[in-house]
Amino acid sequence: MNPNQFDTDDADEDFGGSAGGYSRPSKSALKRESHELQALGKQLLEMPDNRLDDIGMPERLRDALDAYKKTRSFEGKRRQLQFIGKVMREVDAEPLREAVAQFQMGHARNALALHQAEAWRAELLSDDKDVLTRWAQAFPGADLQQLRALVRSARKDAAEVPEKRSGRAYRELFQYIKQAMEAHDAEAVHGSEGVFGNVEDGEGQGDE
Repeated sequence: MNPNQFDTDDADEDFGGSAGGYSRPSKSALKRESHELQALGKQLLEMPDNRLDDIGMPERLRDALDAYKKTRSFEGKRRQLQFIGKVMREVDAEPLREAVAQFQMGHARNALALHQAEAWRAELLSDDKDVLTRWAQAFPGADLQQLRALVRSARKDAAEVPEKRSGRAYRELFQYIKQAMEAHDAEAVHGSEGVFGNVEDGEGQGDE
C-alpha cells in the first residue's frame, strides 16, 4: 500500500482513526489542508517577484510559482496550483502566511493613504477658507507657499477648461499632498524611535 494513501476504513470523517498506535488524518482533513495551501499559494502568486525574493522559501516552491506565472491555459494553471499546494506540504507554511499578511497590510495602508490624499486635495480645492490652517496644523513641516501655488494652478486649470480637472496641475497637487503625508509619517516613526529606541538599555529614562 502506498504510504501516501489513507485507508478510509481506518479514518473517521472528521477526526481520523487509529492504526498502529497513532492517529492518522482523515480524508476530509487532508482535503481541507490541500485547499488551504492552494489558497495560500494563490496569495503568494499575487505578490511581486521582489517580495517573493525576500521570503526564505525552498527553491522547488519558487520554481513552481514561476512555472504557474508562465502557464497560459486554464487547465494548466489549475494543475500547477494543485502542484504548488502539494509542494507546500513539505515546507513550513507559517513564514509564508506571515509574509502574505504583511504584504496585504501594506496594500491596505497604501489604499487608505491614497484615499486620504484625495480627500485633502478635494478640501484644498474647495471654498473652505480654513482648510490651509487645518493643513498647517496637520503637516507643520510642509511648504505652504508651494502648496498655495499648486492649489492656484489646479483651480486655474479647472476654471478655464473643466476637462483639465485631471490635468497636470491637478496631478502635481496630489503628488505634493502624498509626499507631504509620507514625510510626516516617516518623521513620526523616527521620532518614536528616538523616544523609545533605547529603553532596553536603560537610556532615555530617568532625570535629564
